[in-house]
Amino acid sequence: MIEKSVAFMYCKWAVRPKNNKVPRYVKLQCAAWMKIARGKDKEAYVDEDLYQKLIKVLHLIIHPDLMKPMDEALEPYAMLMITAAFCTKLKNKENLNIRYYTTVLLKIARKNFKTFNSGVIFILLMLTDSRFSRFFSVAPDLKLSKELQGAIKKIIKSSPVLCDEQEPVFQTLRSEIRCLLTESEYVPLAYSEDRMDGKLANAFLADEAGAMDSYPVEAMRSSQITLLNKLGIIISTEYPNDNNVMIDEEDKAKKVLDGLRSSKRIFSLIYVPDDNLLQDDQWMTNDLVIYQSNPVAVTNKNIFNSILELRSDAIDYENKRENYLCKHNNIKYKSLGVEGYVDIIKVRACKRKRDDGWWSGRRVWVGLDLSLSDDNVSVNMGTYEGEDIENCDLYSKTFGFIPADKIELKSRREDVDYKRLIREGSCFACGDEVISYSFIEKFILGLPDIYGVEIVQLGYDKWNAMSTIQKIEEHGIECVEVKQHSSVLHSPTKLLKEKILKKKYHYEENLMLEINFQNARCTEDTNQNKYVNKKKSSGKVDQVVGNIITTYLIEQEILYETSNFGAQVV
Repeated sequence: MIEKSVAFMYCKWAVRPKNNKVPRYVKLQCAAWMKIARGKDKEAYVDEDLYQKLIKVLHLIIHPDLMKPMDEALEPYAMLMITAAFCTKLKNKENLNIRYYTTVLLKIARKNFKTFNSGVIFILLMLTDSRFSRFFSVAPDLKLSKELQGAIKKIIKSSPVLCDEQEPVFQTLRSEIRCLLTESEYVPLAYSEDRMDGKLANAFLADEAGAMDSYPVEAMRSSQITLLNKLGIIISTEYPNDNNVMIDEEDKAKKVLDGLRSSKRIFSLIYVPDDNLLQDDQWMTNDLVIYQSNPVAVTNKNIFNSILELRSDAIDYENKRENYLCKHNNIKYKSLGVEGYVDIIKVRACKRKRDDGWWSGRRVWVGLDLSLSDDNVSVNMGTYEGEDIENCDLYSKTFGFIPADKIELKSRREDVDYKRLIREGSCFACGDEVISYSFIEKFILGLPDIYGVEIVQLGYDKWNAMSTIQKIEEHGIECVEVKQHSSVLHSPTKLLKEKILKKKYHYEENLMLEINFQNARCTEDTNQNKYVNKKKSSGKVDQVVGNIITTYLIEQEILYETSNFGAQVV
């Protein structure tokens, strides 16, 4: 029975080797769920009796716009998500009726009816879950929460079985919706107005999670600790901010599908274009970018054509690009404005996997951007391959440092998840409320032992750096002052950008560096020399500055072979 379902047939279509309209991680999830549905998984199985009951219930619910039974009207991806969430069960010796998936994650572009489908999910939960259950939706503000509540009411009023005046199934109130059959209730919450603590949620749904931090989701999950049958559904499009709960949830889901996490109780449909489609501005011309982010566009020509019109506007007008790429292609993008340094999509095309062994035996140039003692510090280690400045490739490994006691404050103030950056190894916490310069000095001096490199030169901005530089020079490392002036910085700033655009710049995975590139803004002096301006940038740019300093040293090395004639000041 289950192998004839819409959900299973969608999976079979999705996993076809030549089907490029489905992104990689959706294919992986479909393959994993098909294995469960075929009875070949050790932990989970699909309850076919429950599936038949679910289809019967869906058949009684009428789609308010199409006026068709919901099992015939829902999109295939939605049927897969609902079937997997409700009918996939955990194998256990006690034969307890426990849902296998505790988290369902959907990252999908706009125009996919996700709010409407969320309403269907809550109606099913209220009808099928245990008595006296409580369900909550969490959204950034009350208006968005009311949108979901309105969708539920619309579906109920369009379904005669659910709105029978003689035997009513639901009671719709201003602040909640109650199911009279199971005595369960649904309550919409707004993050901007409601506290999330102290609520026992049998199931919850976080809508537009990309606009919220981790607190609402973690508060809901904390309420579920004592429950065996718990469910959290997290849905969002892409957002341009760098500190939202969807980032971590998506990362966990991908690690499950890549086999990097032991617990597999996350079901995810991540409609984000594959990495190869994020290069060379393919979003402007390649329709696969639309298909992979919007499964409905594959079969709905009206929606596809509407997105094409929006794409044309985004190509022609820079101010429309952020909304289009984030909301309709699920591509993270921050509007650069007139002073933007380099498109973040171009930067991400230069990313490569971390490989510490690659650095062994290489000559490197280090760029140091020190700061006030309570601010960020950057150390960039770089090298090059090639004989001339035009054709050489630049390689970069960047490290950030922040005061240990200011992690929470800086995360809130800058809207950056520094705890995550520290976990990923792109940032180090040192000192207390001020940076430990001795930690940074030891870190730089330890690079040859850790990575097997030879430090040729260290470039620095003398601001707050003289004491540190003296200590480093005592260990025989040549240090070069790189003045932070447009006449000096213009050439390496231009060269680094050119290398990025030509994909001849390569950096090891580093979200902190990407955030810095997103923040970077350029200023032009009276001689039309451009440089990254810290004051006019939209956030921290120390790691970009560190890369520019390294690029300067390498540029001088290639052009003038300066590394052989002693300490110098530029």
